[in-house]
Amino acid sequence: MFESLSGRLADIFDRLKRKGALSADDVSAALREIRIALIEADVALPVVKDFVNAVRDQAVGQEMLRSVTPGQMVVKLVHDHLIATLGGDSTLDFNAVPPVVVLMVGLQGSGKTTTAAKLARLLQAREKKKVLLAALDVARPAAQEQLATLAKQIDGASLPIVAGERPIAIAQRAMETGRREGYDVVILDTAGRLHIDEPLMQEVAAVHAATQPTETLLVVDSLTGQDAVNVGKAFAERIALTGIVLTRIDGDARGGAALSMRAVTGKPIKFLGTGEKLDALEPFHAERIASRILGMGDIVSLVEKAAETADREEAEKLARKIEKGGFDLDDLAAQLRQLRKMGGMSGILGHLPGVAKVKKQLDQANIDESVLKRQEAILSSMTKAERRNPKLLNASRRQRIAAGSGTTVPEINRLIKQYQDMSQMMKRMGKLGQKGLARHGISALMPGNPTRH
Repeated sequence: MFESLSGRLADIFDRLKRKGALSADDVSAALREIRIALIEADVALPVVKDFVNAVRDQAVGQEMLRSVTPGQMVVKLVHDHLIATLGGDSTLDFNAVPPVVVLMVGLQGSGKTTTAAKLARLLQAREKKKVLLAALDVARPAAQEQLATLAKQIDGASLPIVAGERPIAIAQRAMETGRREGYDVVILDTAGRLHIDEPLMQEVAAVHAATQPTETLLVVDSLTGQDAVNVGKAFAERIALTGIVLTRIDGDARGGAALSMRAVTGKPIKFLGTGEKLDALEPFHAERIASRILGMGDIVSLVEKAAETADREEAEKLARKIEKGGFDLDDLAAQLRQLRKMGGMSGILGHLPGVAKVKKQLDQANIDESVLKRQEAILSSMTKAERRNPKLLNASRRQRIAAGSGTTVPEINRLIKQYQDMSQMMKRMGKLGQKGLARHGISALMPGNPTRH
């Protein structure tokens, strides 16, 4: 979502860093460019003005630190003010007497129902909470059935549907069920409309008054740009919101909604919807998002994602096999699955520092994410014996695998070559050990390296 803004800011800061000293005119020129970049990213104009003025007040006339260049100081100031603009307490409040009630509100089509299921999954997996989902949308056809289906997909619980029951009665029954059956959290998914209208606001306000939720989260679609900010403002004026959930940030939104939402509504962004799958919801961290926007990467989130998706036992098993010099195609298949769970190459690259600067080169490289799926299909079409002993893969077997996986023999040959290179590197790693690797460096793992063991 922040790619365009990140690229523009990277260009501005590169020019600043090349200068040994900055004049007031240099800073003013850079701030004008930052102002244009923010406006082009669809950030609300009052937010842009406050942001630029705050940076200018600190940048002009400030004593520059001797340990950094003036250009780096400006980058730090922008980074600090991005955090201040985006910041706020993004954690959910679980201090209330269980069950904690979380009310989901928003317009129809914003992804509210799916987000409710995503949140339930996240609370179950990370916080170890027992969560009950309840659908209060009796207007949209099959809305209640949709939430029940999503609950099954995440191995969660949903409130049984009672035909003809009204939203407030459903909410009260959900809270009673939550108390009686020992649920930690009850998530109430309210009805939405295609646009803001008085009946919608009255219904949401009535449910809010009847349930007194600990958290009231507004779900907005980041693709709607400034309209998302207008929706946020309208809801904030009528009910006591505690936070925002921005959905579809993996789309081509320009990022303005995220940067404007906190300032306009006065409420923090608590979660980001990063994709369509039910595991594609991540807690919002202002510091990490600010670092992503400025091209500094977000290694912490990448590590957390890896820890969440990795199978610890499988990782330890692979480590033992590498130490013994064993690495077969079953292991390669497991690594490909892990890579796909983490969002593929593009998902990983998006978290690394400096990626914005090489964005054009990456685009020209045409990274084809479908290759991972095709390679998985090839490996799945092999027998267990073939995956454990690739030497069995003669010409006829490769033709059979190509036919079974919908690929070609040259693709299979490339995958086998890739495996052979990885296997050799794993063997060198096992022979070197940690001390040898530290002494000789990563180059010792490369083919043709003369290092003796």
